[in-house]
Order: sequence, then structure tokens, then C-alpha cells
Amino acid sequence: MKVFIAGLPLEVDEAELTAVFGDFGPVKSLRIIKDRETKESRGFGFVEMVNDNEAKEAIRCMNGASYYGRRITVNVAEDKGPGFNGGGNSNTAGKGSFKRN
Repeated sequence: MKVFIAGLPLEVDEAELTAVFGDFGPVKSLRIIKDRETKESRGFGFVEMVNDNEAKEAIRCMNGASYYGRRITVNVAEDKGPGFNGGGNSNTAGKGSFKRN
């Protein structure tokens, strides 16, 4: 299942976000969308998880949560067709924490 994440703090990188989603289950791919000119995060991205139930649990737990003090939106990604190429996978622990408000 492909998941959309919005409201990402700019300091979050793909390795950290992969680790956060990895707490819910295996991550197949992940990509934070970056500005073409500045190469800085645009504050949103996509993660594809191997198991739909684990992806739904990640959505349930993280949607509306606070991450580095910013409220994030996490939901099922709309399929826009081909072109989604995810990033790598990492087992490093994340620095941010999710807090339900």
C-alpha cells in the first residue's frame, strides 16, 4: 500500500522516515519530494509498505500526530499512475517522535 505524508519538517530525511515507518512493518520504498532547483524537501512524500494492514496501522497512529512540533497528515496515496520511484531502506533510529494531540 502506498501512503502519502504531508507537513513533514524540512530536517527529516528519508533514512529517518524509513525507520519511523519501519516500526509498523517492512518498508518497500520511500521518497521525500524535493524542489528541483534547491534540492530541499517540499514537506511531503510517499512511503510504500509491504503489508496493507501495517500501512493502515501507520496511518491510524500517525495521521494528525506531532512530528518535530509540526502536525503531519498521513493517508492512503491516490494512484496517479506510473512514476513513483521510492528510495532506499534504513534501520537507523529516528530522532523525532510522534505525539498524538
